[in-house]
Amino acid sequence: MNQMDTRLAKLARSGDRAAFAELVELYKDKIYHLAYRMLHNRHEAEEIVQETFLRVYTNLDRYDEQQKFSTWIYRIGTNLCIDRLRKRKINYSLDAEMSDGEGSDWYSALPSREETPDNQVVLSETQEQIRDSIKTLPEKYRAVVILRYLQDLSLQEISDVLAMPVTTIKTRLHRGREFLRKKLEQVL
Repeated sequence: MNQMDTRLAKLARSGDRAAFAELVELYKDKIYHLAYRMLHNRHEAEEIVQETFLRVYTNLDRYDEQQKFSTWIYRIGTNLCIDRLRKRKINYSLDAEMSDGEGSDWYSALPSREETPDNQVVLSETQEQIRDSIKTLPEKYRAVVILRYLQDLSLQEISDVLAMPVTTIKTRLHRGREFLRKKLEQVL
C-alpha cells in the first residue's frame, strides 16, 4: 500500500487529478472515522475530511516520499481535529448528550455469544459507557487512545502523526488506559 500511495502522491503532485481522486477514495473513510471518533459529531467529521484533503492537495509538494503517506495524511487529519477541539473547548461539556447511534463503532460490531435481548441491552449500555469514557479523556490522551485502539496505528505511526517521541506516546497511552480503567471501574 505504501508504494502505491507514494506513486499516487507523485502523480497527483504532477497534476494527475485521477491519482488524487484515488487517494481520496483510499483515505476518505479512514479520515472520517478518525475525525468522528475524536469529535463525536458527524457534520464536523465531514468538514475535517474535506479540510484534510484540501490541505493534502495544496501541500503535496511538501510530502516527503521517505515517510508513509498514511502517516502524513493521518497527521494532517489529527491536527485538524485537535485544532477543532481546542476551538470548541469552551463549549465542551463532559456530560454533553451523545448523538443517537450515529456512526456505529467497532464495539457494536463485536459478536455476542448469545443473542438474547438482555445481553444486547447490556452490551449496548456498556458500549455507550465506554464511548462516554473515551470522550472524557483529556485531549492529549484521547488522540493517542483513538489512534492506537480505534484506528489501529502502531506506536511509531502515532509518533509520526503527532510528531512526538515514541516514549511520550507510550506514556500517554498508559495514562489514557489507566484513566479509562478507573473511570470504567466506577460505572461497570
